[in-house]
Amino acid sequence: MASNTARRLSHDDAPHEDHSVRLPASWSDYQRHLKLRGESARPRLTFSDGVLEIMSPSEDHEWIKSVVGRLVGTYCDERDIDYTSVGSWTLTSKSLGKGLEPDDCFIFGPRGSAKVPDLAIEVVWTSGGVDKLGIYRALGVREVWVWKRGKITPHVLRRSGYKPATRSAALPGIDLVELVACIDESSTGAAVKRFRAYCRR
Repeated sequence: MASNTARRLSHDDAPHEDHSVRLPASWSDYQRHLKLRGESARPRLTFSDGVLEIMSPSEDHEWIKSVVGRLVGTYCDERDIDYTSVGSWTLTSKSLGKGLEPDDCFIFGPRGSAKVPDLAIEVVWTSGGVDKLGIYRALGVREVWVWKRGKITPHVLRRSGYKPATRSAALPGIDLVELVACIDESSTGAAVKRFRAYCRR
């Protein structure tokens, strides 16, 4: 049986929301905040068009991104897909004046084989905020999965921008409906076990 936390993950009115502030800032301000934070994954910093967003993710946010990342890894293991998990990799471009950190991200291939991830994962728990898809587009990330309201939507980069898709282009065989269903399991281990069994059918 799913835990209370798992059961409320698809609800907009969950009591544990992300907390964020947005401030006018320069590129040097953004770099200073990155340096002050150091290697910690919190808070998450996003910069675009002179606006710095500082976000402290909720426990539910971290649970979702963690499980989704583990399930992507499980799928790749089961399908013998070479991948590198690079977590909340800080992606920046001074020339574009943009930077952000995915909730999780992956390179399909060995570490160091790409300058940006092939797949980024974003959990949208609280509405509003900086347009992260616009930043990902500028940086050239070819696919972003957005979890929102209990559903994952792949956004695939085309010439005109990101287009929502029903299936992933980076991992075309993965069943995102089943993956999302596994998030409702009571633990990470249970979610991985269920998804692995599904992949082996």
